[in-house]
Amino acid sequence: MMQDLQTLMETLSGWVWGPYMLVLIVGTGIFLTFRLLFWQFRMLPLAFKQVFGKHPDKHSGDISQFASLMTALSATIGTGNIAGVATACVLGGPGAVFWMWMTALFGMATKYGEGVLAVKYRVKNEKGEMSGGPMYYIERGLKWKWLALIFAFFGAVASFGIGSSVQSNTVALAVENGFGLETWITGIIITVFSALVILGGIKSIAKASSVIVPIMAVGYMAGGLVIILNNLELVVPALKMIVTYAFTGEAAAGGAIGAAIRYGVARGVFSNEAGMGSAPIAAAAAKTDHPARQGLVSMTGTFIDTIIVCSITGIVLVMGFIMAGQSFGDQNGAVLTISVFDKLLPGIGGWVVTFGVIFFAYSTILGWSYYGEKCATYLLGEKFVLPYRLIYIASVFIGCVATLDLVWLFADTFNGLMAVPNLIALLLLSGVIAKESKDFIARRKSGELY
Repeated sequence: MMQDLQTLMETLSGWVWGPYMLVLIVGTGIFLTFRLLFWQFRMLPLAFKQVFGKHPDKHSGDISQFASLMTALSATIGTGNIAGVATACVLGGPGAVFWMWMTALFGMATKYGEGVLAVKYRVKNEKGEMSGGPMYYIERGLKWKWLALIFAFFGAVASFGIGSSVQSNTVALAVENGFGLETWITGIIITVFSALVILGGIKSIAKASSVIVPIMAVGYMAGGLVIILNNLELVVPALKMIVTYAFTGEAAAGGAIGAAIRYGVARGVFSNEAGMGSAPIAAAAAKTDHPARQGLVSMTGTFIDTIIVCSITGIVLVMGFIMAGQSFGDQNGAVLTISVFDKLLPGIGGWVVTFGVIFFAYSTILGWSYYGEKCATYLLGEKFVLPYRLIYIASVFIGCVATLDLVWLFADTFNGLMAVPNLIALLLLSGVIAKESKDFIARRKSGELY
């Protein structure tokens, strides 16, 4: 019975993350890029100004724009930035990093559109808090309640896998390998720390994320940059190899260019989540005076996640690939990244990645708890907030002590299925996104908006 279920989920997961889905996700980004006249490139300086600048605190919303971005990044910057990049490089060759970049550049337009729609169609719940995301812009924008319910169901189910149990399992194994601590002890510790934050709701999650995310991201990037600076002679060869192999397929599985594209795009999407529909749930809680302004903030998340963090991982891995005689050996995933960092930064390199895995996974637990909660309450009502939080917290502990092969498959599959209704909405509501963008520019020129 279990074997049959495993086979079924493997087949379904292969379909969900197959070429048609990847074409749909990247194609949506390309479509929005042209529809918005390359908005993500023209407006990127202003976007970063929105993230780090000071803004009036009088606008509707629950948390600041910076906090909303950190909440989204807490769920986005995760093991995909470490293990996912390594998997892409092993299966697709160094050229996979190039296709991750391309996915991110077009994905910024997708993430922008998600942020715009999240604020445009958000509502206040019974507690006076903002609720938004794909289920709301599908229902209120497309008037398709049935599709909104489907998205919410996929999101709620995915949260217990990709959000909690899979992440806590990653932490437990990393701590066991690094420190020899039994998984059940790690389970108790991480469950308690998760409960302390999650039970406080979005403001508590945003506050914790605003501290954890910058520290963990800067710490990990600092370790990678030290390696790059210590091996400057390898930077140009590494970048040349990434670009060249992207179009030749060398060092890829089977030596095919298709492998570089497939795994680069797949891991890029998995890492930055552009088009998946998760991040706009956090974007809807932001204090802002215009949907387009929050869209700008949202799209910086994709830039930070992939163009900056994943690039550092990718370049360091390719450096290690060159030094090892153009071979990754038999290692893969986080183990490969730890090995390369430790080799190029002896003594502390491996620990930088190990602690990165732990904190990246923990932050993902926090961010996804909010996503899953909003999906669950959309389905079952606000009365289900506390029960959901308690079940989610319990799943964190279960993830530390259970074997999760099947859970990984469920998580991966339902995470991918979330994208389908979300991408349909983005394409059909692209006119609304374009209209809001033009309105934002016009009102800024007239002085009505800052």
